[in-house]
Amino acid sequence: MRRQSAFGFTAIGAILALFTGGCAVSKKIVRHPGHPPAPLLSATKQQLVTQYNRQAGAITSINAAVSLKLTAGSEYTGVIKQYHEVNGFILAQKPSSIRVIGQAPVVGTNIFDMVSDGQTFHIFIPSKSEFIVGPANLDRRSNQPIENLRPQHLVDAIFWTPIAPGAPVLFESTDARSVGHYYVLTLIHAGEPAAPGGEAAAGADQSTNWQIERKVWFDRQNLSVSRVEIYDAEGSVASDVHYSGWSAFGATTYPRQITLERPANDYQLQIGINRLTVDAPIPADKFVMKQPPGSKLVQANGATMEPHP
Repeated sequence: MRRQSAFGFTAIGAILALFTGGCAVSKKIVRHPGHPPAPLLSATKQQLVTQYNRQAGAITSINAAVSLKLTAGSEYTGVIKQYHEVNGFILAQKPSSIRVIGQAPVVGTNIFDMVSDGQTFHIFIPSKSEFIVGPANLDRRSNQPIENLRPQHLVDAIFWTPIAPGAPVLFESTDARSVGHYYVLTLIHAGEPAAPGGEAAAGADQSTNWQIERKVWFDRQNLSVSRVEIYDAEGSVASDVHYSGWSAFGATTYPRQITLERPANDYQLQIGINRLTVDAPIPADKFVMKQPPGSKLVQANGATMEPHP
């Protein structure tokens, strides 16, 4: 609407100038030139693979004070529900141990406490006195998006899987205005062999069904990783993770903002890093959670057990 109004006033001014025979007083507007865009940096595929692997291997553990904001959009109602931002802590240790605690503002009491060792996850919700247990790779879809949040989703966003030597990697440069200027590494791997008699392009390898594993996006203004997409076996995006605000923490760098999107699980989690310690030893008992006395044990398959004595 503002652009239309500006255009309208300009057109009216031009018409008045024609009728007044040049008697109108013109006003000179001086516009200072803006800052030119930063020059784009160049890199080869191998340089980007090396840089990615260096970052993937640089951190073995994190101890972070964070802010967490969960947005869940229910595809059943079309209603977007914004959960309040909470403070919390994330402890993570390679290869797959993680603990995430969310606390209520001001009072600092725990809203949830969840832990995973890569095999099993445990979540305690004090307000419901529920202690939820299930396999870490459980992919059961709930019509309540908040129930689809898994600790293992965060592990995949925090710790990157290195690119193995000799792994097939595709390389592209995106320069379209709608997309931006990025380098993209696409990691592919061999899936199940193609079915006999199945459709295949002429001359294609009939025994291999290639699948996308990951896409890694590098911002060409600074060559930092800005996005990692992780694909499932069906070729859909399982996790879409955005990284920004890369900063120095000791001898390494780490993003201050991580946004995790899980399209199939219908939620987005924004993680703001307020304080971070990397590679400090974390006691093993920090990743162990026992069921609180009197709480209700809930199996991830929906079965409810008797209160723990």
